[in-house]
Amino acid sequence: MPTTLKTGRGIYAIASAAPLARATGSVVLTLGLERGDGIEKFALRCRIAAGLIGNVDWDSPEKLIERIAPWLEREFEQTREAALKSIRTERHLLEISFDETSRGPF
Repeated sequence: MPTTLKTGRGIYAIASAAPLARATGSVVLTLGLERGDGIEKFALRCRIAAGLIGNVDWDSPEKLIERIAPWLEREFEQTREAALKSIRTERHLLEISFDETSRGPF
């Protein structure tokens, strides 16, 4: 069951859009967001440093989404605009990195 975000633009479902990818010292979570009426869809990646994940199950995107959702809801407008711009002009998904210098929801 997807998690939902309540935004000024409406309710968005947020779910894992690809299997978790492991990179050196981090995990990459690809998120898909879709507005409740289906009028808008976009995706982005979150690179999370292993040290921030703590006891969250690395194989459970749902657990990571639970941690990211409140942060994403607060930062929705900025994140949405950056993700759409990245997709349209740069032709790749926006990647947000969470590490010791930029902890985000962790």
